Amino acid sequence: MKPQLVERELTDEGPRRGGGAKGKRRTVMINLAESPLAWLHARGHLDDRLFDAGERLRADYERAQLSPSVTMRWDPVRVKGGPDAGLSPTERQIAAKDRFHGAMAEAGSGLADVLWRVVCAGESLPNAEKTLEWPARSGKLVLRIALDRVADFYRIR
Repeated sequence: MKPQLVERELTDEGPRRGGGAKGKRRTVMINLAESPLAWLHARGHLDDRLFDAGERLRADYERAQLSPSVTMRWDPVRVKGGPDAGLSPTERQIAAKDRFHGAMAEAGSGLADVLWRVVCAGESLPNAEKTLEWPARSGKLVLRIALDRVADFYRIR
């Protein structure tokens, strides 16, 4: 996949999508093509609402530290503000895990498979379709339906 480099503002939590920098501004070049979700959004296949829902789901997946690891993790997850403000790191992780599982349950069992593969595991849509033994080009529609349900769960308008 050809890289698509874009300059974004860098904050303590990571690259910011919007503008509105205060004071000294630091930027970073990011590759829009490195995430299948960002790739679909950059080409107009997903609107901002669905993209934000997918990013929110992925953030909860990472905050809950649900991805497999080989050894014990000692790195803390940096979180500033949000729905978990005032909670201990362990409580934040549990809250993120509850939100993630709630969003996946809202998507439904038939849609959660493609949602997890594309959004959380970073698998390309054609690979997810092959793995799930779906017809070619059917995954985009199913992913849009799943992201719409996730957006409703997160109350993204």
